[in-house]
Amino acid sequence: MNIRPRRNRKTAAIRALVEETKVSCDDFIFPLFLMEGANEKYEIDSMPGIYRLGQELMLSEIEECLNLGIKAFDIFPVVDEKHKDKIASKSYESSFFYLRALKKIKKTFPEACIMTDVAMDPYSSDGHDGLVSDTGEIMNDETLEILGRMALAQAETGVDIIGPSDMMDGRVGYIREELDDNNFTDVSIMSYTAKYASAFYGPFRDALDSAPKNGDKKTYQMNPANVREALIEANLDVDEGADFLMV
Repeated sequence: MNIRPRRNRKTAAIRALVEETKVSCDDFIFPLFLMEGANEKYEIDSMPGIYRLGQELMLSEIEECLNLGIKAFDIFPVVDEKHKDKIASKSYESSFFYLRALKKIKKTFPEACIMTDVAMDPYSSDGHDGLVSDTGEIMNDETLEILGRMALAQAETGVDIIGPSDMMDGRVGYIREELDDNNFTDVSIMSYTAKYASAFYGPFRDALDSAPKNGDKKTYQMNPANVREALIEANLDVDEGADFLMV
């Protein structure tokens, strides 16, 4: 036999030499859940050991993680019910605690990669990622304007990556144009490209108190059975200007 693949497996050193996929701290993005207040801390029941954190405790958490070699953080807002409305207006209000905290975090740790989430559900009184009509329909095009304002407000805080997770049609292109028109051409977009309607999101919805008040998300999140549809979504996001694709 001229070709013996096992020759490349014969020692630990050779196996390490030809290893195709390596995962290190450089590949991690740590989700963090930011709540109003400076020193608030509450454990998330469905994520043992993971907490909702106020701003000062989050700054300490990020510093500790950076010392461990974790460099990228995706920061989600925990919005009290009193701040929510149908149009997610707090998502683009510059004085809101989430946007103020993002600015402080990025100023304190300029070396960290800070990513944000763009979707209406944490701020929406309906708990959906899009604007809900009087008849219960998730309105796609009307939602894009809100997402664009949200993304622009986040970019103004100095964050590195915008993460649209809403699964509205055309949102990557709309956000890219909004950012570029306002001189944020260096802000990246990591698109939730194939986001499935799945129970796996349950703990995140617990963390943010963002579950839908009525219905489900199946008219905009994907059916896990559909591979071809996922590839269509991926091609669309690339064409619209996404820098990263996420499944």
